[in-house]
Amino acid sequence: MWQIKNSSSIADRGAATTTLSDSDVAEAARWTELKVELHQRLLDQINLSALETMTPEQIRSEIGDIVQDQLALQKHALNLKERRQLVSDVLDELLGLGPIEPLLKDPSITDILINGPQTVFVERGGKLEETPVRFKDDRHLLRIIQKIVSAVGRRIDESAPYVDARLADGSRVNAVVPPLAVDGPLMSIRKFAKVPITMDRLTELGSIPGDIAQVLAAIVEARRNVLISGGTGSGKTTLLNAMSAYIDGTERIVTIEDSAELQLQQRHVVRLETRPANIEGAGEVTQRDLVKNALRMRPDRIIVGEVRAGEAFDMLQAMNTGHDGSMTTVHANTPRDALSRVEQMIGMSGIDISSSSARAQIASAINIVIQVGRLSDGNRRLLSVSEITGMESEVITMQEIFRFRMTGRDGDGGVQGRFEATGIRPKFMQELSDRGIHLPAELFRPELGLR
Repeated sequence: MWQIKNSSSIADRGAATTTLSDSDVAEAARWTELKVELHQRLLDQINLSALETMTPEQIRSEIGDIVQDQLALQKHALNLKERRQLVSDVLDELLGLGPIEPLLKDPSITDILINGPQTVFVERGGKLEETPVRFKDDRHLLRIIQKIVSAVGRRIDESAPYVDARLADGSRVNAVVPPLAVDGPLMSIRKFAKVPITMDRLTELGSIPGDIAQVLAAIVEARRNVLISGGTGSGKTTLLNAMSAYIDGTERIVTIEDSAELQLQQRHVVRLETRPANIEGAGEVTQRDLVKNALRMRPDRIIVGEVRAGEAFDMLQAMNTGHDGSMTTVHANTPRDALSRVEQMIGMSGIDISSSSARAQIASAINIVIQVGRLSDGNRRLLSVSEITGMESEVITMQEIFRFRMTGRDGDGGVQGRFEATGIRPKFMQELSDRGIHLPAELFRPELGLR
């Protein structure tokens, strides 16, 4: 919702566009300079500690009065609408995250990409759009970055010039500052829905057909170990959140993440987050440390947000030693690549283990591999559901149960395709039956189609 249209008011903003005129950019720059100037003056006049005891309405009233006085002193000619907009923007500077606060409040935006103080893009509906949002300078942007990372006990400076962090709602933040960032501080924000996306919602969006959603729910309820594979931004964490809703509320769940993003709805959830090294290079706590510690916390299920290194070995050990129903994600383009990546991560653990033994561990621990992807039209789809069936010689055997088959494109460039069953009856059907979970055999018959 950010587009400066042909209007005399610098507060009139609409939907974002991919192109901005010189006058739009100049107008946004003047507006940003005025906001920052007033923000600095406010910091000299107000007692920040007193704000903590005031209601939002009291703060807005007090700040509004001060802004009006400052505008009168500076002789800025603004109409009533512009003054109200300016008060709102200054409050965002003071209490929120400055120029990007409105972008964070816009539910249609999924990603905010800041390429220096003068260039801000957003993703909406799978498409990137440039916005007129501007920061005054590098220091202004760096102050916002510092505000985000310090809130979660992390730091960013020349000695540690990049960081992963999160916002209060779980949105993922990555920031890079000079000297690594050549053209000024950079920040990427992957927003998460304030209300977690459910499996029903994914079905409505066409990401997963209802029949496959029914099978995924049964897989979770039957405590099958699941590996979700996909590229960056493909929806791995979203699907993990949606599937986790089927975990019984009586179970104890331990989640382990580099930056806490998962939004599990059960009551008995223990959330653990890694810690980077301090300025002396000490005190780091890795995902592997947390997985090892989680085994001492009497978990029923362990959920690792994403395996990246040696923690993969400990995760497999947990899956093989009574923590059935555990889940994790991995960056990979195909289910077979996902298994290869897990094997490589076992090698990163420092454990002296042969390739055949590592593959045997994988085949024994992981039951289901789900591949998700982001298609060229920006839509996210479940692409494949595969079952690991064991080992043949030194090769992990796997059979595909469902897949998405692309059939073409529509007039707008959107990807067309259909979900289909391969006709293979999965081996886990017996496990489901033993637990009293029954799925219709018709779900796995390709001639009947999926709904």
